[in-house]
Amino acid sequence: MFRNILGRMFGDDPQSDPLDSSDAEVAIAALMVRLARADDHYGEVERNRIDQIIARRHGLTTAEAAERRAAAELIEAEAPDTVRFTRQIKDRVALEDRLGIVTALWETAYADGNRAAAEETLVRLVAGLLGVSDRDSGLARKQVLIDLGIRDG
Repeated sequence: MFRNILGRMFGDDPQSDPLDSSDAEVAIAALMVRLARADDHYGEVERNRIDQIIARRHGLTTAEAAERRAAAELIEAEAPDTVRFTRQIKDRVALEDRLGIVTALWETAYADGNRAAAEETLVRLVAGLLGVSDRDSGLARKQVLIDLGIRDG
């Protein structure tokens, strides 16, 4: 079921139809997985945080969220470069939903309580590619740091 997402996103069809909600969420989860892997440490803490984010965003059980994350891990491994992958998400996810994606990415970046430059840089890149302003991304970042009890600075 989820293996067809990449085909629909990157196939030869020039139409950029919106992804249905479950496909969009798996694509977004794949972006979170890519981010969590950016510092070469993708552990249980990051996987659990991604599961929590998926469950919270869509009212899923932990098991359902973990299943979507597992599918996202497979998709992330096969997805093209981050710029093309993010562009396809941007073209298929409404603008009003993209700030929520950036917030989820910041939450993923800080899941392990560490501030990794590679992860922060990737979130900033992706936010811009999604059309989310630096200001809005920065405000989301600050709120995530407050929520997680991580000092900024």
